[in-house]
Amino acid sequence: MCMPGNSTNKAREAMEYCRDQWLPWVTVRHQYLGHRAYQVPYSAAVWDIKQLIYEETDFPVTQQQLVHNGKVLDDRVQVGTLVPPGSPEVCVTLEGRGLKGGGRFGQTTPPLVEFLKDILRRYPEGGQILKELIQNAEDAGATEVKFMYDETEYGVESLWSHDMAQYQGTALYVYNDAVFTTEDWNGIQEIARSRKREDPLKVGRFGIGFNSVYHITDVPSIFSGEQIGMLDPHQTLFGSHETGQCWNLKTDMKEITELTDQFAPYIGLLGSSEKTIKDGRFSGTLFRFPLRVKPSQLSANIYNKEKVLELFESFKADADTVLLFLKSVQKVSLHLRESDGTERMLFQVTAGENPEDKLERPNSLKILGLATDSYSNGVPSSTVTCATYQVNIETQDETAKETQRTTWLVCNGVGGRGLCSDLDSLADDLKFIPTIGIALPLTIIDEGQDATSGFLGRAFCFLPLPPGEESLTGLPVHVSGFFGLTDNRRSIKWREVDQWRDPAALWNELLIVTVIPRAYFTLIMETIKRIQNKKDQDFPLSPGGTYGAWPDFNRIKPRWTPILEPLFCDLLQQKVINTLTNSWIQVDEAVFSELNTDSDITETVISYLQSSGIQVARVPAAVDAVLTSYLTGPACVKKVTPSLVRQVIRKTKHKVSSQEKLLLLEFVLSDGGYSDLIGLELLPLQDETFTAFSSSVSDKDAVYIPSEEYPRSLYPGLEGRFILEDIRPSILSSLKDAAKSRGRPCTQVQVLTPERSARLIKEVLSKAWPTRDFTVQWDPGNSEKKHPTLSWLKMIWKHLYINFPDDLISFEDMPLIPNVPLEKSVDSIELHRLKTPSPIIIGDDDAPISESLLEIMKKLGVVVMKKLDPCLQHPLLKNYIHPSSPSMLLQIMDRSSTQRVASLVSSFSSQQKVSLRDFLAGLSDITEKEKRILLELSIFEKIGPCSEKGIPTYTSLRGARALHHTAKYPPDVKLSINVVGCSDEASIRLIKMLNVEQVKTTDCLNASRIFSCTCGAHFGRHEEGSEVIHRATD
Repeated sequence: MCMPGNSTNKAREAMEYCRDQWLPWVTVRHQYLGHRAYQVPYSAAVWDIKQLIYEETDFPVTQQQLVHNGKVLDDRVQVGTLVPPGSPEVCVTLEGRGLKGGGRFGQTTPPLVEFLKDILRRYPEGGQILKELIQNAEDAGATEVKFMYDETEYGVESLWSHDMAQYQGTALYVYNDAVFTTEDWNGIQEIARSRKREDPLKVGRFGIGFNSVYHITDVPSIFSGEQIGMLDPHQTLFGSHETGQCWNLKTDMKEITELTDQFAPYIGLLGSSEKTIKDGRFSGTLFRFPLRVKPSQLSANIYNKEKVLELFESFKADADTVLLFLKSVQKVSLHLRESDGTERMLFQVTAGENPEDKLERPNSLKILGLATDSYSNGVPSSTVTCATYQVNIETQDETAKETQRTTWLVCNGVGGRGLCSDLDSLADDLKFIPTIGIALPLTIIDEGQDATSGFLGRAFCFLPLPPGEESLTGLPVHVSGFFGLTDNRRSIKWREVDQWRDPAALWNELLIVTVIPRAYFTLIMETIKRIQNKKDQDFPLSPGGTYGAWPDFNRIKPRWTPILEPLFCDLLQQKVINTLTNSWIQVDEAVFSELNTDSDITETVISYLQSSGIQVARVPAAVDAVLTSYLTGPACVKKVTPSLVRQVIRKTKHKVSSQEKLLLLEFVLSDGGYSDLIGLELLPLQDETFTAFSSSVSDKDAVYIPSEEYPRSLYPGLEGRFILEDIRPSILSSLKDAAKSRGRPCTQVQVLTPERSARLIKEVLSKAWPTRDFTVQWDPGNSEKKHPTLSWLKMIWKHLYINFPDDLISFEDMPLIPNVPLEKSVDSIELHRLKTPSPIIIGDDDAPISESLLEIMKKLGVVVMKKLDPCLQHPLLKNYIHPSSPSMLLQIMDRSSTQRVASLVSSFSSQQKVSLRDFLAGLSDITEKEKRILLELSIFEKIGPCSEKGIPTYTSLRGARALHHTAKYPPDVKLSINVVGCSDEASIRLIKMLNVEQVKTTDCLNASRIFSCTCGAHFGRHEEGSEVIHRATD
């Protein structure tokens, strides 16, 4: 088997001749290192053999001693001089000098099988095996990879050995369209020594990852270019200590032709045919992994069709992302070949170019390639070179008959040498390149969510790391990087307490804070740029959808949080905010709305702000959290708040409709900042106008809020003094709160109180009857005169009954008492004012007041009502409407001067005076005040001659005497004193009540100073009982 090295020029020459089956073999034996065989030219020197040993074992050349036939060989001895005639092989023994130069000493490697078993223990089986083979194809520059499960059972007659028969059955094939290079053939033979150390861009060429295929097989084989190679880690198929065998299609054609069954599995499938064998070259690479059908020393894991299909299903779970960050491989498919040779495709995933710009991806890869070369060559640069392109991924599941398409925007970045000195130092030590890829899903972003809906950002190392918590980043993007991985290549290395100085873990952390933020920034900015420029007509992301690319504080995993600060430090300086008018601005230029998008209030508020020149934007909660966290102080985030809207309205004052004003009012009231309402012309009045809020406390400026207790209908004609009734409950509630604010009211808005209600009712009545007349003329419902309706007066009395049962003082002097019962057909009614003392008297249905007395009462200032309307129900009404009585009449008369009343009564007719006297005689008792009034009234008939017209003369009782009702008065006698007669019951009763002096006939004669006998004889006949004298007292 060919085992070439590449450390010296001669060794390289040996490589070129190693395919010649006639070249000699040098077998090197060592007690600890085991047996090793090398096919070299005859001209190769012992020094070259030592170099090959060093390449495999790291055993220093200067420590090696090769012994042949007991003699230590000089480094210059050629192999050809050691080969026995007729033999193709020479055996030598490897010895090493001990610490003191004597005896063997040194560490050894475990047997190959044990070494591989350890790899399998650390590298669990599963879909990751297929990914590793895709990764190898990517490193080789392949564009397509095919996996095929083949159920064919091939012949077992013409085989290398009978032991090969068990590997002629079912197998997993892996094809890619790249051809193995000399380095690839060497690399696949060098266990656990990935070529990535020599070429950092090779992700994992045949290192641990490739060896994971031993989970499936014991004998993997490779057909590529001109060679077919088989590996046998058990060292049982091709001879003792032989770990494999390879055949050259040109030089070994005779043997290949003879071993027909042995090589039949490589013909007639996946692009290989008999012509391929004849032409001596296969333009691709075909791996064949015969399934392990029985336990072996390497593994007890038995594989069958079911387990292979499980591998396929595991791969399908990640298939839509496998190709995201690969530069070469663009198609991967899964196939099944049945035992009859029928082949069918089960699944396929392809990565397509941007249909709008097919050169976008190739050009981007060129830019990245140049940046990578510059970094490798030490060209200084302190920036991150980024290139962005669109990738369309399509998966076809033939089993489920489903086709799914996803579109991604991928940004790859390469850090410059000089960006971070620590990163550069680690890159040189680890042979790493600071490359990063970030992929944003464009077709599954849900703008209604804070981030991509149902999307879980994962970490990639070019290919997705195995699913699980460790591979989740919590970002709304997938992140691929040249990360340092754990030994089993299943997760990214992180610094822990026990490995704080691990260089690979430190490298990962530096990559996260240096290169990833810049690439992430570029991705977001490129997304915005494409939306702005409409570069891609089919670009699937909307402006608002760009926010879905922003990291979410609540989702990002702790390991990845160092990305945030450098990312947002750059991002928030750019025009990354999309306004509602679809323009892009910087954060400090925007005012952010968190209002409910379905609300008509929101629509009005936003429209008003926009028409005022305000740039309004709406962002998801995750973006808002970013802005709040990273912008503080003068640059703090401005939001649409009631305070801001009040400020804008006060400044702009442009016209809007009444409905819009109401919506704006509801919003500016929502934060309770009532003192900040002053000057806003948003206060709706019942007269359908709007007035400005003011701080006036004057009653004339007050605007009232009606209530169930004080309905607005109580105050007709005052629409301009009331809040509009037809407003939303929320507005009304806020205005009530504003009116009830502690201390001095914030605005002129007031809630109604009894006192305020009384003032407003008085204002209503004052507008209708501006004069102070006690009785006014009322034309119900006359709008020109501003007279209230009949129903209004009824409502007023109900209002008084309910809300003012104990006190009507506030309503005094208001014309609220109708003179007659209210009827719908009435055109005009008299209203009397509530007044104390009141001149109103109500008649008694059982003893109606005579017309004569009515006339008298009116002249004396009494208002007489015959009947009350039913609406006049109130506990205190008796204070204003009195029952008809002499006492009440005297009280009313007492309100005028005695002289005026006396003069007025003296002008009455005789009949009226008699009527008045008769009415007043009905007093049951009398007070001193009433007595004084009665003494002044000229309602008593004077004794003496009548007037010229024969009309009796009337006088008051002041200073007068009363002729006893039993006494006789001579008509021809003239009296020198004032004497009134008592010829009727009313006079007799009043005179007695007033204690007026009564005189007999003799007293009258004495008073007239007539002393005649006849008169004396005449008067002497009077009875003694008539001589009682009463004197009127003041």
